[in-house]
Amino acid sequence: MNRWAALKLGYVARRNRIFASPRFQHWAARLPVIRWIARSRANGAFDLLAGFAYSQVLRAYVESGLFDVLKDGPLGAGSIAARIGLPESATLTLLRAGRPLMLSEEPAPDHWMLGEQGAVFASNPGVQAMVRHHRLLYADLADPLALLRADRKEPTALSRFWTYAGALQGVTERGEDTAEYSQLMAASQHFVADEVLASMTFRDVDRLLDVGGGHGAFLRQIGTAWPHLKLGLFDLPEVAVTGAQLLGEALGAGRVTGHPGNFFSDSIPEGYDMVSLVRILHDHDDAPAQALLGNIRKSLAPGARLLIAEPMAQIPGTEPMGEAFFGLYLWAMGSGRPRSPAEIIAMTRAAGFASARFVATAQPVNASVIIATA
Repeated sequence: MNRWAALKLGYVARRNRIFASPRFQHWAARLPVIRWIARSRANGAFDLLAGFAYSQVLRAYVESGLFDVLKDGPLGAGSIAARIGLPESATLTLLRAGRPLMLSEEPAPDHWMLGEQGAVFASNPGVQAMVRHHRLLYADLADPLALLRADRKEPTALSRFWTYAGALQGVTERGEDTAEYSQLMAASQHFVADEVLASMTFRDVDRLLDVGGGHGAFLRQIGTAWPHLKLGLFDLPEVAVTGAQLLGEALGAGRVTGHPGNFFSDSIPEGYDMVSLVRILHDHDDAPAQALLGNIRKSLAPGARLLIAEPMAQIPGTEPMGEAFFGLYLWAMGSGRPRSPAEIIAMTRAAGFASARFVATAQPVNASVIIATA
């Protein structure tokens, strides 16, 4: 251990002893400047405690259709109650619970409208689809230690849903149809495409292949923004055929080629100057993820590039999203883990890429970007 690491460890240990002291907490709560910091820490601690309740308030707004009702506001609580099928007292409790979360707002007595966050959720079906989906994660996290102690091969609510990921690795028991997977991916994929389009150019790309591209939601947005691109979609046969057809109908059949196959066991189609992996790498454990990168590298000519876009760990300002949320989400899914940009870049180098660079995005909670060059 170097001297800097030893000093940092000593600082953290001393800081924690001070913060844990009741005398310090009493003193800090009464000094003007320190009081603001102490209050902020206390609020943060309470948010950790109450976070599940907040998420369930949001879920109730989505599942009751309250966002759609509040679009017609201002409305009285009685009118809202009749439309969402709850007693008026329960409706008021829900409206008031959402008020500090900015889901609802009461500008005048008994005149309820969408709040700032509520307006965002109400206008975005994809976000609401993800909220509904997270009920599976909450079920798995009812006993987090039991989840962490269990063998990751044991089925969970999430892993039963994401049987698509298992099918890619040779698991024969499918459970849910791949269409359900693709529908959820399509509902949220535009967030990633927005970040990619805002952070990089495709001016010098002629042919783009999306590996694991589902029904083509990502390619559709990129292809719409850059109409010169020839597009390829590589996925399981039953997904690639449908995805290529939908893309062809939207963008023109002459621009789109479907490539059916398994990205672990089949060769990646050649002839593309850019390949994209959109929210794919973090779904897989280190060994298969490294194998996938190696398989893609073999398909690329020198100078061709790999675009990796997904939420990443240890991004300043969004650290909880990376390792707290996605860490447990992927654990419950039974496969994969969030990785930092440094880890992903090291994996691309190990796969034989000549270089790789991190591209910052405006909303890393949706995705960050890495470009690797063969």
